[in-house]
This record gives sequence, C-alpha cells and structure tokens, in this order.
Amino acid sequence: MSLLCSTIVFPLLILLLLSPVNGVGINYGTIGSNLPSPKKVAQLLQSTIIDKVKIYDTNPQILEAFSNTGIDLIVAVENSHVANLSAVQSAADEWFAARILPFIPATSIVAIAVGNEYLTTDNDDDKLDHNALVQAMQNLHSVLLARGLDRKIKVSTPHSMAVLASSFPPSSSTFATTLLPIMTSIVGFLADTGAPFMVNAYPYFAYRDNPGMVNLEYALLGNATGVRDPKGYVYTNMLDAQIDAIRSAVNALGFGNRTIKIMVSESGWPSKGDKGETAATTDNARTYNTRLVERAQSNKGTPMSPKNSIDIFVFALFNENKKQGGTSERNFGIFNGDGSKVYDVDLSCQFCSSNTNDKTGFSFGEKASLRGPSVWCVAKPHADEKVIQAVLDFCCGPGGVDCREIYENGDCFQPDKIHAHASYAMNAYYQMHGRNYWNCDFKGTGLVTFSDPSYGRCFYSQQ
Repeated sequence: MSLLCSTIVFPLLILLLLSPVNGVGINYGTIGSNLPSPKKVAQLLQSTIIDKVKIYDTNPQILEAFSNTGIDLIVAVENSHVANLSAVQSAADEWFAARILPFIPATSIVAIAVGNEYLTTDNDDDKLDHNALVQAMQNLHSVLLARGLDRKIKVSTPHSMAVLASSFPPSSSTFATTLLPIMTSIVGFLADTGAPFMVNAYPYFAYRDNPGMVNLEYALLGNATGVRDPKGYVYTNMLDAQIDAIRSAVNALGFGNRTIKIMVSESGWPSKGDKGETAATTDNARTYNTRLVERAQSNKGTPMSPKNSIDIFVFALFNENKKQGGTSERNFGIFNGDGSKVYDVDLSCQFCSSNTNDKTGFSFGEKASLRGPSVWCVAKPHADEKVIQAVLDFCCGPGGVDCREIYENGDCFQPDKIHAHASYAMNAYYQMHGRNYWNCDFKGTGLVTFSDPSYGRCFYSQQ
C-alpha cells in the first residue's frame, strides 16, 4: 500500500527537536611501553561517552581494532611525511590507498589531520616547509574527491595557539604576521572543503608560564566572575577565550562571512610535573578534565558565537611513559597503561546497553559492552518529503527492511505520516548495516539520536 506523507507526529517531533548531547573526543597517543592492545582500548571505549578518537598516525592495528565500533576516528599524517605527500598527487593517492582504504568503511574515519602543530614545530633546527603543508592537504583532498569520499572524510591540520600574534583580548586577536600568507591559504581551503579549523588549546600552559597574571580558577574552566573583553564579551573560562581568539583571527583574514567550524583537537591538564609546575596536580587535572568533558557535552558555543557548538578532544587517554620532554608531558593521561585511573572522571555512558562498568572508569579485565544498541536513526523533521518518500521506498525495497509494522494494522502505522514511517524504516536499515554514520545519511535526511523513538506498541529496532 502507499505510505502517506505529511508532517511528523507531535511526540516524535518534540524528540527530534531537542538539542542533542554532544559526544566527547579523546586523543589516543601510543608513546608508551606499558599500554594495552588497541583491541582492548577499542572495547573499553565502547562503554563510555567517548565517541570520537584522534590518533597521531595510521597505525593499522588501531584502525582494525576500531572497526564496527561506532566510534569515529581522526587519523594523522606525521610531520615527517608531509613533504612527501606534497610533492605529487600520486604520492598522496598511494599513501591513502595503503594506509586508509583497506580499513573503510568498517572503520569510521572522518578526518585526516595533516601534521601536528606543523607551522610552529622545528625539525632539526630547520623550520618545516610551510607551503608543503597546504599542498599536502590539497593533494589528499583531491584524492578523496576522486574517490567520492570528500564528504565523509575531511582534511585539516591541528595548530597550537602559537599561530596567534596574541590571544587576548579575544576580539582583537590576529595570526602572527609571518604566518598570514600561509594561514590565509589554509583557512581558505577549510572554508572551501567544509573542514574544521583544529586548534590545540591548553589553558594549563598559559597559567604555568604566567601564574601571576592568570587566575587559576579561570584556567581550570571555573571562574564565575568572568573576564571582560573590550567588545563586551564575558568569559568565564580561558578555553572559550582561546577559541574566540582563533575565531577573531580567522575573521581578520576576511573569512567572517564563511562557515568555518572550530574544533579543539587537544586540551587537557597534567596530573604531575617538574619542580615549578605547581599547578600540575591530580586534583587540578581531575577538575579541569571533568569540566572539559561537561563542556564537550554541553552543545554550547562561545560568547562570540553562542550558537556554534564546539567539538572537543581531551588530551589524553593514557599517560605515555616514553614521551620526550618534561614530566608533565608524560602525565596528561586520564588512565595509566594498566587501565587504572589516574583520577576519577565520569566517562560512563547512560545510553550504552548492559553497562557493567563503574561510573568513573573501566577495567581491561572486563568485557566492554557495545554502545550501538542505544543509538537510533530517524528522519529529520523538516526533510523534503519527496526525498523522504524515495528513502522510504528504498529501505522497504532494495534496502531489505521488513516494513510490515508501518503498513495498515501494523503497530507503527499510526501516525500515518511519511516522516514517521520513514523514521521506522531508516532506523531498521541503520541497525541492519552496522550503525555507521553513512548508513543514516540518506541524502542528508537522516539524524542519529541517543533517545529511543519508540512509542506505544511501536518499537524501533536495536541491533
């Protein structure tokens, strides 16, 4: 029978219009001799609120371990490989074919970070070739474009705050004069391709380097009194001020009318440091990262752009005992290599089924539960009805979904509305095919939700 189309039923409409809770990202570094296997890491993260992981290479064991987990990965081109990928596009294509292609789509790779703080990193006392960075990014994007993957996988590069001439006041911030040409090229590339501007933002270092001028509670994301910008913005924490400083610098390049999402690709606080690093304590690290996780989930913007939510990646998952530098560099982890907690941060996932782990951590000796059954796919409430009808026809036809429940006399027939019927079918298809984000795309009409859309006797399937 024909499935009628109209607007979505009121209860489901309310559900879909609710602001979603953002997931939390985390940086997974591997410069340690005592770290668990990637497979164990992937298993344990599935029972947490962590839904995005950034790594610093294309370690095949990690990429394989995260297959079919529902966790998105950002992979990286190491600084030492940037020049090679910039030379010719064929080099970028060979890199992609060898490092990435064998693992997708089972592993959800959503971005490639080209280098890390490349513009402010010295290599054997010689600065890295700035132009090579842009060319490598362009070459990789061209590879993705040729393979039809440019919408799924974005290309960007993480910057340190050192790319700014100054970061305060936020509204007056600009990029360093010597970096203006290269930053103009990079920001233009990000605007054209829809990729995020990645920034590694650490209030800890700002406080450590100038404790007499920076309020500790402000650096720890908790200064209720606020710091005022000359243009009227009020900042209750330094991280938001750092984000808006980047935003101002981007706008100063002439991109204020373009949509460029800012992502905090790293932020964290060490639990231990060398003499003089008095703020590197377990208590401060717990306070900062607890507030950072809450900030990541808040779906809030910043004073300068309150409607634009910020993706945040906590640094880091583990203490890395082989990392170079001072003591603090090896003690940014929330967990030790054996899986024990350095301190308590609540990463428990109320949406994850059969979650047997405690609220503050997990054990590598336990079998981690999967997050997937608690995630659903539904139709966007204002999606075009013609597209929704085509999606519905596909799901109930070639897509292989059993749609009897949305036929007349089925438990999900009422409300007899196109969006309601499509939501049921789209979710069934999504669950059947592994809950990868692209299985809920449906030409941009699908929406992943953590809230169960079931109602009455109509039950939406879970894998």
